[in-house]
Amino acid sequence: MDSTLTTLAGQIAQLDAVDPAQLERMRHEALTAPAPWKAEYSTYQSGGWWTTSLMNGSGDAADVTIDDCAARPTGLLARMPATSALLADLGLNYMWVRLARLEANAFLWEHRDYDELDQVERHRLHIPLHTNTSAFLVTGGTKVHMTGGRIWRLTPTYAHGVCNLLGPDRIHLIADVYADDTYRRLARRPSLHPANAEPLPAAKETLLAERLQAARSMAELGYPEAAERMLLRLFYAYALPEGTVYDLIAELHTSLGDMEATTRWTAAKRRLLAITA
Repeated sequence: MDSTLTTLAGQIAQLDAVDPAQLERMRHEALTAPAPWKAEYSTYQSGGWWTTSLMNGSGDAADVTIDDCAARPTGLLARMPATSALLADLGLNYMWVRLARLEANAFLWEHRDYDELDQVERHRLHIPLHTNTSAFLVTGGTKVHMTGGRIWRLTPTYAHGVCNLLGPDRIHLIADVYADDTYRRLARRPSLHPANAEPLPAAKETLLAERLQAARSMAELGYPEAAERMLLRLFYAYALPEGTVYDLIAELHTSLGDMEATTRWTAAKRRLLAITA
């Protein structure tokens, strides 16, 4: 890997392969199991992001707000034998395991994870079960399509966002695991292929000014939420300094004289990006 990919692999990387036949059985289970999908973390998303739990502290699949716990299987996992077998074979120390479904034209806005949890070493693993090439993650100014067939590791303490532009639904198994020797063996050879990582173009100041003016025009016509979303989506098209989209939205509302909205979006930036200073 070149130096850019090596750096990026600290944020997102491929680990071991998954047996194709088992992966297909897991995909079928994810698509057909009677899952109680929940729309949690509403401030982090556009709508269209749903999760259901396979392992957690309560054993209830509808309990989807992650926390530190000694995870145990939910009733849903009991109905998914291929998925249960893979999780058992990996032998990891699970904190939480979920299915996450992202619909077409849906976004998880730029954010960081784990800030509210105990400061212990943990890692997030993704196994793509059902995806498409318009579904990708953005981190470090690069968009990464997590292809099927491998276990991926995401370091969610780096600012990142996810989108599914065209569909069909993107469904991933997401396992948050505590670091131990089993995890370290799994993660001993992380890799990131250039075909999976596409650097986004830098956004010139003139372009950002044009988009901000377009958003202001939209808001003045009575569509402030659409204006906000237009600015939020810049994160998925351009390599931007961290938090730029939130700063643009705050600037939009300041220009409109709506200081309550400016304060709200400034606070949202601090919350979503876990800014404490």
